[in-house]
Amino acid sequence: MEKQSESNSHEHGYDGVEGHSHDHLVQLLSLHNINIDHTDLHGHVHSNGHASNQISYCPLFKGLTQSEHDQFLDRHVKEVLTYKKGETIVMQGDPISFVMLLIHGSIRTEMITIEGNVLDIDILDGVVPLAPSFIYGANSIYPTDVIAVEHCIILKISKSAWLDEMANNKQLFTNFLTLNADLTLSLTNKLQMISIKSLRKKLATFFLEKTSMKQDSFMLKRSRTQLAEFFGVQRQSLARSLKELEDEEIISLEGREVKILDRNKLIRE
Repeated sequence: MEKQSESNSHEHGYDGVEGHSHDHLVQLLSLHNINIDHTDLHGHVHSNGHASNQISYCPLFKGLTQSEHDQFLDRHVKEVLTYKKGETIVMQGDPISFVMLLIHGSIRTEMITIEGNVLDIDILDGVVPLAPSFIYGANSIYPTDVIAVEHCIILKISKSAWLDEMANNKQLFTNFLTLNADLTLSLTNKLQMISIKSLRKKLATFFLEKTSMKQDSFMLKRSRTQLAEFFGVQRQSLARSLKELEDEEIISLEGREVKILDRNKLIRE
């Protein structure tokens, strides 16, 4: 891990900095000796077209003005951490001492079961905080390992400062509650999927969650090997089930793109 030394970014000021929050973010990172250009921030794009590293895309900052984003960063970002691909960011059971806000890159979360097996939980893109539902718990520890899927940049923010901000900003507090509810639902769906015995049923449930009647296709974030690990099966078993669904014209696969051809059949799986 490349850890940048602490600097009082709020004391430097940004005279003349105007425009979008990702421009302001570039300035902020440069004060912490991290050089990243606008193309890096613009280039990491979600399937919906938003630049993932535009701070306003973070669900925690939804509805806040650009000025509020920038002032928040100026006041509270005291340290910036960078991680290389494959590096462990936090380990399951580590104490949550700060709010860790991923603003660049992707992470994988995984859990070690009682039996010692690795359970693949999710892959998340920035901008998103790590384990937000557990930050203010009585036993505030990370529930999973967090691993960098690619080069990652994380802003380190004081828990007490974040709590003070939420106490004074209803929108920020509402966003925090909404994000926690959404992530809890996602975890519930994951647990439900684990309980399903049939691999075809697991795939059907997964594909239905990722699509809708209006949006019948999506891009897989995982390779076939990673997807097999996610479902806890051998790669050959996954390949066989996917081919069956293709042969029966329920889905079509083109690289990492999955398209639902017959949603009704998928529901009946």
